[in-house]
Amino acid sequence: MSSPETDRGTQWLSKGGIRPTRQRVALASLLVGDGNNRHVTAESLFAAAKEVGEQVSQATVYNTLRAFCDAGLMQEVTVDGARSYFDTNTRDHPHFFWEEEGRLTDAPADQLEIARIPDAPMGAEISSVNVVIKLRKS
Repeated sequence: MSSPETDRGTQWLSKGGIRPTRQRVALASLLVGDGNNRHVTAESLFAAAKEVGEQVSQATVYNTLRAFCDAGLMQEVTVDGARSYFDTNTRDHPHFFWEEEGRLTDAPADQLEIARIPDAPMGAEISSVNVVIKLRKS
């Protein structure tokens, strides 16, 4: 049975040229079904899938998130070089990382000014610049 969330997830997969298997549609619906952007980890998406009764392995969730990134539907944001978050908002924008909560949120892009970045070394090109602003309670 189709729902607005499932339809939105299927359309999102189509934008990335991804074949809409049952598991991919289920995960896409959790990510974009309500029309809002999400910041998830593989673990949090796995937990959300289990919560709605979706039979999917953690490895499948991770591989699917990687496929969504490769298709340009999401971007990966790494915090401290160790923890990966996956963001459905693919526009260039900065993030806040809430240290106590381990949570990533969008920061206001219109308030960020980068005057200059270093030139890439010979034989390389800059593919992206990620800005993560870490926060802790004062």
